[in-house]
Amino acid sequence: SRSSRGSVGLVPTMGALHAGHRSLLERARKDCDVVASTIFVNPTQFAPGEDLDRYPRTWDRDLETMDGLVDAVFAPAVDELYQRRRRAEDEDEGFSSSDFSSSGFFSVTPPATFARLPEAAARPGHFSGVATVCAKLFHIVTPTAAYFGQKDALQCVALRRLVADLNFDLDIRVCPTARDHDGLALSSRNAYLDERARRAAPVVFRSLRAARDLWKSGGGGAVTNPAVALGRDALVGVIREVLASEPLVDAVEYISVADYDTMVELSEAVPPYDPHRTSPAAILSVAVRLAGVRLIDNLPLLF
Repeated sequence: SRSSRGSVGLVPTMGALHAGHRSLLERARKDCDVVASTIFVNPTQFAPGEDLDRYPRTWDRDLETMDGLVDAVFAPAVDELYQRRRRAEDEDEGFSSSDFSSSGFFSVTPPATFARLPEAAARPGHFSGVATVCAKLFHIVTPTAAYFGQKDALQCVALRRLVADLNFDLDIRVCPTARDHDGLALSSRNAYLDERARRAAPVVFRSLRAARDLWKSGGGGAVTNPAVALGRDALVGVIREVLASEPLVDAVEYISVADYDTMVELSEAVPPYDPHRTSPAAILSVAVRLAGVRLIDNLPLLF
């Protein structure tokens, strides 16, 4: 039974683990009596034309990363989580992301208002896939806590809503974004960056940090007048300016200045910097295409 196991921490992953995943596993190991992790490249969160087929799969290395940190690894086949009604002639065919648009199983659909948020609008259907697979994993593993990284900020908001709205008995614990030495947020998709693009990629975090510094200064360029509340346009402007300085940035999909808890866009001034604040005043987030690779990042406005 769940009570006899004590606290159970779950770290869901799609594999291709990096130091950010390891930090989640270490946090779960510190917090919980039992730690489970999953490796499952979830097809329902990939839109047609996205990178489902080429997403990195590094099974042996992933198990080495988990060694000593987990008590169990759950790595289901797609058929185990998504039992499609197949035609006989489909039996030997593989799965693709397009298989799930009308496959006949129930799924979790976020509210319409959620679908209009920048990252959700940029990836239609993605968060329904995330919510559906996480609901399945929560039912199967029955954890007391599940661990996710701040880098996927809207995912964290979605899963907190999922747990609250569907009455799951577990905590969603969000851990800080793990970064490389130059500030680039760790991501399995960083493997798509060639050497030149990898050198350029830290511009994403630099743009967020420049906006945070402006917020802390009250618009003065140094921490001189922090009580001033800045308009969102000033923060968006400095992010856009820093991103424009990098020739390899092909496109800026969005720049968001939003409420931290809901990711709803702030329409007016951002609450001013306060060194005694214990929760973020807002969250800055961006999505860019850099040398053809989609990169996302965010920075809560706290300190």
